Amino acid sequence: MSAVIEISSQTQPAIGNFNNQTLKLRRITVSEYDLMIESGVFGENDQIELLNGVIIEKMPKGTKHSSANDRASKIFYRNLGDDVIVRNQNPIWLDEFSELEPDVVLAKFKEDEYENSHPTPEEILLILEIADSTLGYDRNTKGAAYARAEIRQYILLNVQEKTLEDYREPGADGYQSKQTYRSGQSFNLVAFPEISFQVKDFLPFEKL
Repeated sequence: MSAVIEISSQTQPAIGNFNNQTLKLRRITVSEYDLMIESGVFGENDQIELLNGVIIEKMPKGTKHSSANDRASKIFYRNLGDDVIVRNQNPIWLDEFSELEPDVVLAKFKEDEYENSHPTPEEILLILEIADSTLGYDRNTKGAAYARAEIRQYILLNVQEKTLEDYREPGADGYQSKQTYRSGQSFNLVAFPEISFQVKDFLPFEKL
């Protein structure tokens, strides 16, 4: 039996297409999702996240993705020090129906380092996702969700094309500003405009 689930909008119910029959799906809240995890329905080895009330199974990460993830985290640690909390593939609370695990999040500094709560949109300074085999999902579905939540800056590292997409000015209809950078160029962060980052430092290693 084939099934297609549409999760394009937070404000609309999730839709399922089962054997050519369109059905509304009951969306899961973050509270219910967290309870499932706490009660053992899902374990730490389950690669899942919640988006728009639907549990999404995450794609396995290849070596390029993993390497880029570690590299980006190291760059932010080195340049921003104790000014932020750098979170690596850890949950964020996006809204009542979305608890995602972005590749890298820069969150405002908190003494408890988010021990008692996940970062919320007001506390998130930057989200970086690394796209290898999931480019369309990261660019469109996740990008739309981040914009609706008013995440001030969303960076998409395109591993295959070796580019960095910088999205700013979030709104209900998506991000209003997009810049695409390549090796040899630099960019800054909305939260730290005085610091310049080199795009090449985030890109896959080039053999000589």
